[in-house]
Amino acid sequence: MDIGGIVHTVAVIALPLLFAITLHEAAHGWVASKFGDKTALMLGRVTLNPAKHIDPFGTIILPIMMLVLSNFSFAFGWAKPVPVNWQNLRKPRRDMALVALAGPAANLLMALLWGLVAKLSYTFGSGAVPNTIGASVATFFWYAGLFGININLILMVLNLIPVPPLDGSRVVSSLLPPHIARKYELIEPYGIWILLGLIVFGFLSKILLPPVRYLMGVILSIVGLPLG
Repeated sequence: MDIGGIVHTVAVIALPLLFAITLHEAAHGWVASKFGDKTALMLGRVTLNPAKHIDPFGTIILPIMMLVLSNFSFAFGWAKPVPVNWQNLRKPRRDMALVALAGPAANLLMALLWGLVAKLSYTFGSGAVPNTIGASVATFFWYAGLFGININLILMVLNLIPVPPLDGSRVVSSLLPPHIARKYELIEPYGIWILLGLIVFGFLSKILLPPVRYLMGVILSIVGLPLG
């Protein structure tokens, strides 16, 4: 891929990737505020401003490294975690699960919205004269829309894996008896190493890709785009 191609690819993925990561965290804070914990709200983290959520390594450096190493076929990352004081929640065990699910739910909603972007680009771009500004804009948003669907579904499924501190583990913890949940949560300091192990040995892609591909097909079908 030449320099021009790399610049174009980075431009296409930048907005979907940035919002996929940061709005995931904002959703956690917003739902937490509705259930009694105003910590994130008071710290200015319940906002659509990506600058408030960016983690230099997890939001910028790691996704770019993964894209380059995977020939721009795969990426994931994270934003600064939104602080949640579980004791402030009205029903901590139940509300912990709902706060955790808010992030993946935000990614699912964004995947649908990027599907609509892709659909509009496909519809209006088909009538554009080739090599014109209109055709270029439609092509840009077509690829941005497809990437937006993909990255949001990847982040949604990834975060639902029940490895602490991922969101799926909070849901599992809320369903376990308290004494078992406390033991389960002791895994959290080793969670990042478990994930890195899954990546290194090729298991993470086997976990992520089947549900992501299935959901990608569902969203393309919903918005009326060809599946092939």
